[in-house]
Amino acid sequence: MSFRTRLYLTWAALFALFASFFLSFDLKFSIILDKLPNLVGLHLAPNGFLQGAALTLFLCLCSILVSSALGFVTALGRLSSSAVAFGIATFYASFFRGTPLLIQILLIYLGMPQLGLVPGAITAGIIALSLNYGAYLSEIFRAGILGVPHGQREAALALGMRDNAIFWHVTLPQAMRTIVPPATNQFISMLKDSSLISVMGVWEVMFLAQSYGRSSYRYIEMLTTAAIIYWVMSLALELIQARMERHFGKGYVRRG
Repeated sequence: MSFRTRLYLTWAALFALFASFFLSFDLKFSIILDKLPNLVGLHLAPNGFLQGAALTLFLCLCSILVSSALGFVTALGRLSSSAVAFGIATFYASFFRGTPLLIQILLIYLGMPQLGLVPGAITAGIIALSLNYGAYLSEIFRAGILGVPHGQREAALALGMRDNAIFWHVTLPQAMRTIVPPATNQFISMLKDSSLISVMGVWEVMFLAQSYGRSSYRYIEMLTTAAIIYWVMSLALELIQARMERHFGKGYVRRG
């Protein structure tokens, strides 16, 4: 029996145990089927915007793009010889890694209006997620860049390449091999932490699950459905991670 076959059988057995565990709660599937379209995001919210899983994915996609840019710039600041750039980068990373995400969300949502800026709940959520995860990603980017052997740069210099070209075409592509796995892990954590934005009344998956559970007194059905939706979205990110790992690891594959 091949490895892949044994893997599929293992997953099938674990999934069967997982399903039997939740079925033991005597779930009322009619409620799940009734609320599932809204939880998935097939219907728009009353304000005409996205809701459910569609809104969660929108929040995470925007936050992934912004946090990646922030993390990359902060990593360059940490590697810079400029005391100002290094100081700004380290202060930013220290603060947003050292304080809870929920506090950051509330500070941005409730504090910015006192400065004359009134962000919407979705905007405040994207800003908070981006700032928080940008701080963590900065360390991942920095470690990946430092992990590239110095001999690679020396070899590129010997070929007459400029520093900028060396960084973009030699150092960074090799660093991505070690950056992708932990970075994707952070994005999956972001996907789950986006549920904290529900405290601002954003109609994402967790907010809807809690609202429907409260109105129908069937919390387990709604929370179980929300858990499965989050899991499916996480699996999609894992598949993207696997493809990116294969892409950036081509030069390290053993050839028979």
